[in-house]
Amino acid sequence: MPKMKTKTAAAKRVRVTGSGKLMHAGCGMRHNLEHKSAHKRRDLKRDSVLPTSQAKKMKGLLG
Repeated sequence: MPKMKTKTAAAKRVRVTGSGKLMHAGCGMRHNLEHKSAHKRRDLKRDSVLPTSQAKKMKGLLG
């Protein structure tokens, strides 16, 4: 039986923590940053944990 391949598109978007949670970079930091407050930009800069329903699907894609 062949090896299971990782979906590379999924692997580029999430990373697995030591405890097994999936982290992802949120949206909203690509453009139009001028009108966002410094506080909002600091909050958006941080990576966040994927919700469990999405994480379950992502783990299937990661293999």
